[in-house]
Amino acid sequence: MIVTRFAPSPTGRLHVGNVRTALLNWLLARQAGGRFLLRLDDTDTARSTEEYAQSIREDLAWLGMDPDTEEKQSARMARYEEVLDQLAAAGHVYRAYETPEELELKRKVLLGRGLPPVYDRAALALTNEDHARFEAEGRKPHWRFRLDPALPREWTDLVRGPSHIDPASLSDPVIRRADGSWLYMLPSVIDDVDMRITHVVRGEDHVTNTGIQLQMFAAMGAPAPLFGHAALLTGAEGALSKRLGSIGVADFRARGIEPIAVKALLARLGTSLPVEPVTSDAPLLATFDIGNLGRAAARFDEAELERLNASILHQTAHAAIAGRTRLSEAEWNAVRGNIASVAEAEQWKAVITGPIEAPAQPEEDKAFLHEAAAVLESQPFGPTAWADLTEALKAKTGRKGKSLFMPLRLALTAQPHGPDMAALLPLIGREEALTRLKA
Repeated sequence: MIVTRFAPSPTGRLHVGNVRTALLNWLLARQAGGRFLLRLDDTDTARSTEEYAQSIREDLAWLGMDPDTEEKQSARMARYEEVLDQLAAAGHVYRAYETPEELELKRKVLLGRGLPPVYDRAALALTNEDHARFEAEGRKPHWRFRLDPALPREWTDLVRGPSHIDPASLSDPVIRRADGSWLYMLPSVIDDVDMRITHVVRGEDHVTNTGIQLQMFAAMGAPAPLFGHAALLTGAEGALSKRLGSIGVADFRARGIEPIAVKALLARLGTSLPVEPVTSDAPLLATFDIGNLGRAAARFDEAELERLNASILHQTAHAAIAGRTRLSEAEWNAVRGNIASVAEAEQWKAVITGPIEAPAQPEEDKAFLHEAAAVLESQPFGPTAWADLTEALKAKTGRKGKSLFMPLRLALTAQPHGPDMAALLPLIGREEALTRLKA
């Protein structure tokens, strides 16, 4: 069974890049009938809050991507301690005591010599007496994982294909700080092992992390998941945009974007498949293939999302939005082709039921509207009322085109543009239409 996970830190709200990562993992699991986990990486106790954790849950629920289960790293500290002890006994991790200032000095010296700023592993030469002396001084160690060229350093990426790291070009990563708090790398691996994660899809900024973590899986004697690294999103201007870090579910909801529009766009970004308006997850699941993701940066365009949202609403049945609008099915079908959001559709309810405040019109148009009222009053009123009215007025007054239609639209709706009047007039009704024309 395929098991994927979305592992945000509850230190802020989800942004569009997070949403895309969650979606890719959700699609991969759901398409295969597998499981999708939410893992809250809340080891940063100073910044992690329950408020942010709840906002993540609510955002996933709004998107229709509820996880099968939820885990919290803060509840697994004893397990991390256990594995750290095992790795220390096997020589895969070690204690180091350099302060941040000492490490920065070493970096500057190496850079000054034209060398890569790789940690020199001086801590491996410490004796038991050295450790005891540091402890007596009250100096606490941080822990590093020892990279090993003999451990795995290559993998076949689900997106990027053959990939590798050179352990000799990297510093042994710090996995635990001197204050006892954990960094991301090792707890994530322990969780993936214990939760039997089979596939991990994340951003390409994690490629080096993956190479390091593969060595951690091997050091634990555990099989590693398959990894895929998606290209990062760029803004419409073509460059990495800080604004993308502020666009999220709250922004989508405030702008009237539908959840399915977000998924329809993000599921196809960076692939050769076209972005298409869909009204359910089924087409996205049927066509999803992680191998379709390209290596070029994926362009997220807010204007494209809004256009897609409108196209989706134009196809959406009333049953799908019935609990969110006062519009009847007939009213929804009449206006949906001219709206960009459900809230915008709701504004047409007042236009249909009235009363409205129509703008003042020129004297010649006022006479024309009184003529229109007389015609409407004298003829049968039904589904073809608009066509019957305009044909009769055209024959009677000689008006055509804009001079015929615009005064009528303004008087009947108070709007210069909008849904087809042939659909609106029967919904407005004869009596209300006569009141508006005579006014």
